[in-house]
Amino acid sequence: MTSKSKPLASPTSQMFHPTVIHNVYKKISEHAELIAALFSGLLILVTWAISNSIPPALTVILYLTAFVIGGYAKAKEGIQETIANKELNVEMLMVFAAIGSASIGYWTEGAILIFIFALSGALETYTMQKSNKEISSLMDLQPERALRISNGHEKVVPVSELQLEDIILVRAGERVPADGVIIKGTTAIDESAITGESVPVTKLNSHDVFAGTVALDGSISVKITKPANETLFQKIIQMVQSAQEEKSPSQLFIEHFEGTYVKVVLATVAVMMFLPYFLFGWSLSESIYRAMILLVVASPCALVASIMPATLSAISSSAKNGVLFKGGVHVENLSHVKAIAFDKTGTLTNGTPEVTEAFVDTNADKETVLAIAGAIERESTHPLAQAITAYSEAHSNGPKRTVEQVTTVSGNGVTAYVDQEQWKIGKAAFVGESEASCFHNGIAERLAKEGKTVVFVKHNDNVIALYALKDTIRNDTKQAIKALKKQGVYTIMLTGDNETTAKAIAQEAGIDHYIAECLPEEKVTQVKQLRTAYKNVAMVGDGINDAPALASANLGIAMGKGTDVALETADVVLMKNDLPKITNAIHLSSRMNKVVGQNVIFSLGVIVLLIASNFLQVLDLPLGVIGHEGSTILVILNGLRLLK
Repeated sequence: MTSKSKPLASPTSQMFHPTVIHNVYKKISEHAELIAALFSGLLILVTWAISNSIPPALTVILYLTAFVIGGYAKAKEGIQETIANKELNVEMLMVFAAIGSASIGYWTEGAILIFIFALSGALETYTMQKSNKEISSLMDLQPERALRISNGHEKVVPVSELQLEDIILVRAGERVPADGVIIKGTTAIDESAITGESVPVTKLNSHDVFAGTVALDGSISVKITKPANETLFQKIIQMVQSAQEEKSPSQLFIEHFEGTYVKVVLATVAVMMFLPYFLFGWSLSESIYRAMILLVVASPCALVASIMPATLSAISSSAKNGVLFKGGVHVENLSHVKAIAFDKTGTLTNGTPEVTEAFVDTNADKETVLAIAGAIERESTHPLAQAITAYSEAHSNGPKRTVEQVTTVSGNGVTAYVDQEQWKIGKAAFVGESEASCFHNGIAERLAKEGKTVVFVKHNDNVIALYALKDTIRNDTKQAIKALKKQGVYTIMLTGDNETTAKAIAQEAGIDHYIAECLPEEKVTQVKQLRTAYKNVAMVGDGINDAPALASANLGIAMGKGTDVALETADVVLMKNDLPKITNAIHLSSRMNKVVGQNVIFSLGVIVLLIASNFLQVLDLPLGVIGHEGSTILVILNGLRLLK
């Protein structure tokens, strides 16, 4: 028996496959402006080369075609904005300049003007597309469907239909479709789309997972904790989109200045068409010619393009590296910050207590004591209890103990029975002040001075162990504070903790100053005082209680794993909770402001030089076109350097 194999698709059929055609059309649409500009330039070059061998009427027709092809997009944009804003703009100025050049017989120069202006516009569009690339790539990472488990049955459903508390299955190699918490399974998660960190993070039971991240090597069951439209993933997209729409003060000034400047240029051109003819004895044709050159070289194209491409490039570059700015104004302002106030818990520190030291009476078996203490504290959800449980499990190989009659005394500790013997774990007053103070030669007093929380373990009538706990400083906190101080930034810590703990953390981190026992409203007061003293102040926090202070500062910076309120209030978000990225962002802000300054000075200098050369009658129209439009392209390319 012979079997018929399916014939291979021919190269021609593959070429005209609907998907291929769609992709080609999409690429052409994305680069339509650039294609039109280049085609216009090619047509101008061909027309110029053959102009002596074809009829003058055909030459005019070819140049007019180049005008339409190259100038259509910009002319349409200029006309629409003029009608909408009732204000003339740079695009209209260029249209008038090209028409003016053609009207006095300079078809080639007018066409070149349109070509270079179209090319600079295509570069600006490229900058926008480049800055949108992060959003597009993120959107592509958002799964559209999820595998929901209900009553033991699996069903593929649209992500938009997922409800809170739904259980979904994410297999190895799949993207997590929505924010949730793992209830079953272990996997390594690639969180680079969210945090920018390339190293996978191991996630297991009770760990949070985020939409758009990838489960690499294990299947997990996830309980949905946020609707699809409120995930961290969606928040990132919204933040970057709003950042692109919000303009910096410099950009707003240029845009306000543009309308007035265009009117002044047009009025000056109208005067120059006739005034030199009457005052300086120029011929009428020379006056009109110089007026057309003025119209070209005085247009503020380069000045207008000095800021936006640089700002968008900076926002795009920082988003790619895990720092989200909510607008160009914040990128511009960051490098001007002179003082930064930090929340302590979750910002300078990890936000959860850890056991730093444990002391057990020499007459007791350490393995047994740690095992029993861990078993008792496992019954509690208190952060201190969880830290003690984690420490005991890591440092004890003793057998599991059965715990009975667990009684929690709120704010003091816990009582339990193991093998019918009483155990107490808690504060000194709970286990006995005198015994606690004498344990291990009074070590508790020294530990307390170091800002540590001390928890005692009492067996029957004797205190036999002590745990020292502390909300430890992040690994990168000291590095970040040191880098900020090196840049001359004053640092202050605002915390609700007691004086002893605040002092210990501030000294360890290298903070310049600290304010202890600081309530949310007091944080606002402190930030306002800092603004009076230092003018430009940033606040870094992660909690609901930090939101008022974040709003009161010139610049609010939120930790990416903070509360929704903090994320929404802040102007900048550190997606990976990586404090050293503040210094990187300050450096990027300084670079952007420097590039913008270079662009503005360069563009103004070129305009002044070209106008002066025109009045001295040493500049002709072709050089004016090249000088003016060339400077526009240069400032855009200079702004694009910030993408690196």
